[in-house]
Amino acid sequence: MTENGSGSIGRRGLIVTGAATALTLGTVSFANAAPGGGAGARPDETRVVRGTLPPGSPDFVYLPVEVPHGVRELAVSYAYEKKTVPAGTQNNALDIGVFDERGTALGGEGFRGWSGGARTEFFIRADDATPGYLPGPVRAGTWHVALGPYTVAPQGLPYTVTVTLKYGEPGTTPPPVYPPARAKGRGRAWYRGDCHLHSVYSDGGRTPDRIAALARAAGLDFINTSEHNTNAAHRAWQGLWGDDLLIMTGEEVTTRNGHVVALGTDPGTFVDWRYRARDNRFGHFAREVRAAGGLVVPAHPHATCVGCGWKFGFGEADAAEVWNGPYTPDDEVTLQEWDNSLTVAARSGRAWTPAMGNSDAHRDPDRVGGPQTVVLADDLTREAIQAGLKAGHSYVAESAAVSLSFTVSGGRGQHAGIGERLRAAPDEPVTARLEAQGAPGCSAAFVTDQGTLFTTQLPASGTGTATWQTTPAYATYIRAELRHPPLAPGLPGPLAAFTNPVFLGR
Repeated sequence: MTENGSGSIGRRGLIVTGAATALTLGTVSFANAAPGGGAGARPDETRVVRGTLPPGSPDFVYLPVEVPHGVRELAVSYAYEKKTVPAGTQNNALDIGVFDERGTALGGEGFRGWSGGARTEFFIRADDATPGYLPGPVRAGTWHVALGPYTVAPQGLPYTVTVTLKYGEPGTTPPPVYPPARAKGRGRAWYRGDCHLHSVYSDGGRTPDRIAALARAAGLDFINTSEHNTNAAHRAWQGLWGDDLLIMTGEEVTTRNGHVVALGTDPGTFVDWRYRARDNRFGHFAREVRAAGGLVVPAHPHATCVGCGWKFGFGEADAAEVWNGPYTPDDEVTLQEWDNSLTVAARSGRAWTPAMGNSDAHRDPDRVGGPQTVVLADDLTREAIQAGLKAGHSYVAESAAVSLSFTVSGGRGQHAGIGERLRAAPDEPVTARLEAQGAPGCSAAFVTDQGTLFTTQLPASGTGTATWQTTPAYATYIRAELRHPPLAPGLPGPLAAFTNPVFLGR
């Protein structure tokens, strides 16, 4: 590996941080390079660092930058080369972020921002910062520009990093204003939400005000901020919430072995992502998410993008994102995997993982609220919504136009709703009832641990009722699905809605 710029930058060495391996480069120094005079008289200073990362590079490469006193703003830009690679070979992709003088320790306090590959430059100063980065003083000490070689071509990854310091009075940092944990609500009711959304604060193309407007237009009652690997957007929603819209704060923790939505964490919470499944660190950070009042929700577990497939298992999951964005084959695979897990839980008596669905919307034409999770909650508060999601008292619909009611009743007057258990003797007849609206052209089905045992076509209006009778000896659980006609012969049609299960038996 070679480095050059204003002076020689040498390789410091490979270190193991207790998680992913990391490489720390030689230090870029500004401390003694400027002419004399007061801080306000010092001109901007720039250093340029160039190098090439080889194939097999560590997940994270840190460039230390010695920041002297009197700095008002830190500005960083970077570029890297794409190569000509054989078909089927990944080309270069390089992410970027920064940690301040408090260091790069995993889960530490030094995090100041991350933009992944969404931006080629950023700045930080006391009163402002590039979206995805945290405003605050640029204090003296060793900062670290963090490079993340996501994929590296066989020829290596040539890069250039340009660091500029601007001197002057530091300015002041306005206190953050975070969304409240409560909206007016309707008491105990069904509330619609989308908990996986991206704005300009990570790799999305929409501003928070645009997302809030689209959420209202989609009939949503709640949303959750979920930017990739940064909490910077938590303070970006001032004036956008209201009696009709609860805005929860979170993060999409984007590791090299899958993504997980930290749903509804305390405002300002940062969750680290610098580890793989082999590092045995996910359990620690899952517990941190819950300690911060959030839920742990693996996202798009079978997505085909590099690093997106979920490798950490579901033992720490509070729910699973079974449906992500427009319904695609990887969602069908996730649905079937999730259904298999219900069978194991029903037979073993172990805890089960509720399902949810989110849009993962980034930019036009991505549809906010497509799909959305409809949850039964005691009120429109963070705590009540999370309780409903964790209990599985929810279903997923492609839009606010689709609504359903699903219950199972026994012969002795007992009944159970979505996410509950109907206690009945093994041979006692039980009746499943589904009422659907807003699903023209769709079929309705009841799915059990044996598979789909009953299917019927809804009326042309898309509003109808389906009933089916079974026993706990024949079905350990029942869940309902609404599906569009198949797009290919022999394959199931795309979902319009599906429910969490009702379990049967004692």
